[in-house]
Amino acid sequence: MPIVQVEMFEGRNLDQKRAMVKEVTEALVKTINCSAADVQVIVREMKKENFAVEGILSVDC
Repeated sequence: MPIVQVEMFEGRNLDQKRAMVKEVTEALVKTINCSAADVQVIVREMKKENFAVEGILSVDC
């Protein structure tokens, strides 16, 4: 049972998330020969103020 975690910034709408989850599921079904019923996707959204690169918050870029 594959479990995929997708971490991304807030801002995508529900239709975009539905499409992404569908595509991720289809990719796993195709590439690792599993059932779509076995694929679990966790979507974690974060605010830009909670992510930094090289000591700079993404909200400040």
